[in-house]
Amino acid sequence: VKDELDIDLQKQIMAAFDSNTKLLEHLVNALFTGTLSTNYSDPSGPSDAEVEAVGSICAFLHVMFSTLPLDVTMTALAYRTDIVPALWNFIKRCHENQRWPYFSKYISPLPVDAPGWLLPVSVFCPIYKYMLKIVDNEEFYEQEKPLSLKDLKALVLILKQALWQLLWIIPSHTSPSQKALPNPLGLKKMSIDSLKSQARIGLSELLTQLQDWNSRLPFTAESDFYSQEATSENFVSQAILGNTRASEIIKLAPFLAPFTIRVKIFTSQLANSKQSTASHSALTRHRFKIRRSRLLEDAFDQLSLLSEEDLKGPIRVSFVNEHGVEEAGIDGGGIFKDFMENITRAAFDVQYGLFKETVDHVLYPNPGSGLVHEQHLQYFQFLGSLLGKAMYEGILVDLPFATFFLSKLKEKSNFLNDLPSLDPELYRHLLFLKHYKGDLSDLELYFVIVNNEYGEQNEEELLPGGREMRVTNQNVITFIHLVANHRLNYQIRGQGRHFLRGFQKLIPKEWIDMFNEHEIQLLISGSLESLDIDDLRLNTNYSGGYHPGP
Repeated sequence: VKDELDIDLQKQIMAAFDSNTKLLEHLVNALFTGTLSTNYSDPSGPSDAEVEAVGSICAFLHVMFSTLPLDVTMTALAYRTDIVPALWNFIKRCHENQRWPYFSKYISPLPVDAPGWLLPVSVFCPIYKYMLKIVDNEEFYEQEKPLSLKDLKALVLILKQALWQLLWIIPSHTSPSQKALPNPLGLKKMSIDSLKSQARIGLSELLTQLQDWNSRLPFTAESDFYSQEATSENFVSQAILGNTRASEIIKLAPFLAPFTIRVKIFTSQLANSKQSTASHSALTRHRFKIRRSRLLEDAFDQLSLLSEEDLKGPIRVSFVNEHGVEEAGIDGGGIFKDFMENITRAAFDVQYGLFKETVDHVLYPNPGSGLVHEQHLQYFQFLGSLLGKAMYEGILVDLPFATFFLSKLKEKSNFLNDLPSLDPELYRHLLFLKHYKGDLSDLELYFVIVNNEYGEQNEEELLPGGREMRVTNQNVITFIHLVANHRLNYQIRGQGRHFLRGFQKLIPKEWIDMFNEHEIQLLISGSLESLDIDDLRLNTNYSGGYHPGP
């Protein structure tokens, strides 16, 4: 891609790629064929020809990302080219030989201290991240495609070092959380700050996805995602203080700090919030009478009227028994804890109809909740505030949630690899289509999906005109993505949105974003590990004449 290209010619090139992604596929494969290998066979550093190929295609694609429709471009690159294994092989060889090329031909201005990995990494990360959206568990763990599990461990370590270097050692003047602005038809040399910004975002998002895969079934130690520097007292105190580089790192790449460090920051944020609302809490005392026979209804009618400030303050509860008599006792916190445990047990019970249970016995919103409760969305908002209150007060509740539902607390979408927990049969069907060797159009499938709730069936189009759009070998990846999106995201969008609205009254998004879904479950329910009796016995000091038995 040359600086002197005429603007009209630039537009013609972009229009050609936009209308025919096969042209993009052929160009990328042609540049790599005979130049770059997808197999790690040569441990030496890359040749001049390899550097030229990588520089050319990465500079070109960097521009394409902000010019063409991203889904179309990424689908073509991720599933119809060998760019991911080829770029990984290049990155791995450069890293092992500690020799990175200087891509000054493509980046301007290029400081002397600019890392050589910046250009290939900024292109590799978004493509591989997009590929992971549709990779299935068998491909990732058993077939080890497109990268082996051994290579994935090495990849995590390399990308973690690169991200830490960008965020802590050589930060630009741009805020780490600020996204790069698009450069329409900018076929000239790339801005170093734009490239750094894209690399930060790409590295953070890909490492987050890899950590999700690792949480599902480990391929490397959890500590491989941590940066040792993020465990220092100085880093932690800066992160707690806020408006510092450390706090920005926690926002953009929380996985760089161990879970215990992030819990410490979270606890500090809770304490600061309680202190800031202390004066309001001192002036307002909320006391509610709850009938045990109508626990959920009474709580909903009274607590849902509380403001955000009121929810953060003390709430006193007294129970009324079946005879209409108020039970004795002063709520010093224990009765409220008992109330929270009882109401969450009742509200999230699948018999009540707001939540359903997967085959793994974890909870997610009932897509047909509106058929059961007229005020179902208001109830979801109320339940969100209840869960937020429990977390705000440090009350553990025994509620095992589906990982794809916990993603809603982070405002994240779910993808194909999340589907087995919800609908294993549909997942197997989609994998059959994905790996089908024949002509998919012969199966006469269309871009529609049938919903079935409480015996009521209705057909929905996955795309406008989907009833007339046949599934083919060319568009099957899009079909699979849309079906998974419909079941995991679209069907429960209303319930998830209202639950989140209630939850965020007490727990802001930036707090919960410090944790992945498995860590959020720990914050909700505590550790699932069993008590080690032998360890407890060895570390217990007995007094008062008691001696352990043989």
